[in-house]
Amino acid sequence: MTGTGAARTSAELAVAYRECRQIAAAHGRTYFLATRLLTAERRPAVHALYAFARTVDDIVDHADVIDLDDTLDPVTLAYRVRDCAELLDRIEKQLRSRLEGNPLPERIGERRHRVLLAVADTIERYDIAYQHFWTFMDAMRMDIAGTAHYRDRYATMDELRRYMRGSAAAIGLQLLPILGTVVPVAEAQPAAAALGEAFQLTNFLRDVAEDLDRGRVYLPADELAAFGVDHDLLVHCRRTGHTDQRVRRALAHLIAINRDIYRAADPGIDLLAPRVRPAIRTASTLYAGILDEIEHGDYAIFRRRAVVPRRRRLCVAAVEFGAAALRGPR
Repeated sequence: MTGTGAARTSAELAVAYRECRQIAAAHGRTYFLATRLLTAERRPAVHALYAFARTVDDIVDHADVIDLDDTLDPVTLAYRVRDCAELLDRIEKQLRSRLEGNPLPERIGERRHRVLLAVADTIERYDIAYQHFWTFMDAMRMDIAGTAHYRDRYATMDELRRYMRGSAAAIGLQLLPILGTVVPVAEAQPAAAALGEAFQLTNFLRDVAEDLDRGRVYLPADELAAFGVDHDLLVHCRRTGHTDQRVRRALAHLIAINRDIYRAADPGIDLLAPRVRPAIRTASTLYAGILDEIEHGDYAIFRRRAVVPRRRRLCVAAVEFGAAALRGPR
């Protein structure tokens, strides 16, 4: 590559990584705060992974606006569903092609172009296994209504965890090579996957109302049924804004399950490179804090979204950062 070509590529990557940082700052407050505790050279790669996942998720969310019961004729409706599914296929094809050494097509959307540039560079720079990205894409296809892969309900926790292996555990596995480990990567993978699942289940518990609005329930039906909760009761709670006592008990049970997953993941943080442990502990503490906020708010998830207050987020980050500073560089 000529000096001019190399300089242009370097400049393009710098712009691409800045785009990813802006996406992470705007949409991933907890993750973005945690990345501030990472060393400067690791932050852009984490931002790139987040931006890629967010870009794909935005496409899935766009598909959610399609009302499968609306008055569109079946042909038009099928085209709209197909467009979203084909866009995911196109993104995967473009990423695969880029990883094979081919340039990205010029006209694929400016923001998406930059995100793909950055995430491909991150994958190559840190030698991340490609399969973690294809597993993630397959899970996202399950979220597009009207496709053969679509799932809007999960009968058991095992079914939900199979989905989360792609939507969440795969993200943890993508991150491992960037974070670094003090043991062979394979030894750290189970805990990293568990932490990804713990984060995802917390999201599902926080976002029950929003998911219902999209026609989805990401809580296992058999666990809910044990407390007398079904889909109709959840819809009623959403409509009235009142959390039925049966739903409170079910949520308390699922929060306990969620905390067990955090506990299973926690020892894995000590398998990471020492410099990154404060950031991951911060992310884990803050995300688990969402469960505390659900409880403190008397499970009023149908009226308001549980959020960890900014002051607490900053305090947790400060404690971890301070502890890391006292330990000194390692």
